[in-house]
Amino acid sequence: MDRYIFIIMLLACVLRVVQCYSSGKVTGACDNMTPQHKPGAQQSTAPFRVTTDRISFKEGDEIIVRLLANSTSFMGFMLQARAVGGSSPLGSFTVTSGDAQLLTCNGLPNSAVSHTSDSSKSSIQAIWRAPTSGNLGSIQFSASFVKDYSTFWVGVRSSPVTYNITAVPPANSTSTPITSTTSFASSSKLSNSSTGCGSSKVCFSQPLNCDPGVSPDCYFLSAMTSPGDTAVQLEMTGPSDGYIAIGFSDDQRMGNDDIYICGRDSGGFIQLQHAFSTGRRRPEILPLGNVSDVKSSVNNNIISCSFTTRNPISTQRSVGSSSLYYLMIVHGPTSNGIIGFHTGNFISATKVDISSPQVATSQKEPPIIKAHGSLMLIAWMTTGSLGMIIARYLKGVAKGKHHFGKDVWFLAHVSLMTLTVAATIIAFILAFSEVGGWSGGAHPVLGCI
Repeated sequence: MDRYIFIIMLLACVLRVVQCYSSGKVTGACDNMTPQHKPGAQQSTAPFRVTTDRISFKEGDEIIVRLLANSTSFMGFMLQARAVGGSSPLGSFTVTSGDAQLLTCNGLPNSAVSHTSDSSKSSIQAIWRAPTSGNLGSIQFSASFVKDYSTFWVGVRSSPVTYNITAVPPANSTSTPITSTTSFASSSKLSNSSTGCGSSKVCFSQPLNCDPGVSPDCYFLSAMTSPGDTAVQLEMTGPSDGYIAIGFSDDQRMGNDDIYICGRDSGGFIQLQHAFSTGRRRPEILPLGNVSDVKSSVNNNIISCSFTTRNPISTQRSVGSSSLYYLMIVHGPTSNGIIGFHTGNFISATKVDISSPQVATSQKEPPIIKAHGSLMLIAWMTTGSLGMIIARYLKGVAKGKHHFGKDVWFLAHVSLMTLTVAATIIAFILAFSEVGGWSGGAHPVLGCI
């Protein structure tokens, strides 16, 4: 027994405490950005890189920062913006996916970004906003990458981003990206309207043929092209307390869609964003690109944006030559400038040529959803109700009559309730197979309860 006690005490003395942070709560590493792992950081060139969408900035500017894997994925990471040669975080971040979270470092909220789990990652995107005051200078984005517990790199830096009061826009843009335009408190109404629909521009609206200049409940999208020019003038309007967005897609499902988002940023302004929809995850925010003539407003929670874009439409992360797309309008909430899951969406019934003026109609409910509704109606308004009525009130109708050794009323009750359960199960399967997951709103919650 003494031998076992001695061994246990010896192990307790030599074992070291190991802290794992698969949740990404690594505020203890804010200063040196070094994981508390052993052995030390790798000295070789990291197989990862940090990129930015612009080379200069001024007060209040936003910069899209990407962490990218070259040849191998990473499990964990930490990202900060620091002055060149400095050691303190600057500015604040917002994140665009569930793989990243915000941290408070040195008492500065949202000044760092880290992972949320130890899942494999090949790219991470965050948006950094420069301070609006202070003694600013050139900055670099510094990151740490963890490949596995014993393999990690510290101090992987982006190219310097120069502080310049007359900062230039991102390299692939011919006009300054508009990130905040009209204050909610002093907004003016943008004059988007249905004038010219079908004759000079493509229009898609819900309800059909509504005019956003007249109806406050009108969700509206228009696209107008000019002969011999690649420019497309886009307009969007709709009631929302967060954002509205328009999209171009090869199919009628969310995912692989080129979208533009018009909504509130973290400062309460209306901003225009270009993004790529990846399905049921938050869209990947892209550089605004070749966009000009941006106008926006919000009035009584009616959000409007209009702009001209020369960006090619990309629905598969590669540019196609087709001009036929399904048109989409979605709306939903925002939180600190980050869009949430949409609470409503409208999709055109057919593909639309945006260079050919016309009025597009909305997609009708898919047959499989109609079947879901019919089965649920039959189950709970017909067979279920009849089964309960028979059990409660009609036991004596066929008194003394038996089949298979059971009362007739009981057999009728069991048969109807079995049909109710079967129809409900089939209806559930149809709905989930069509939607492909959990949809928003109260309906699925109440249905499952």
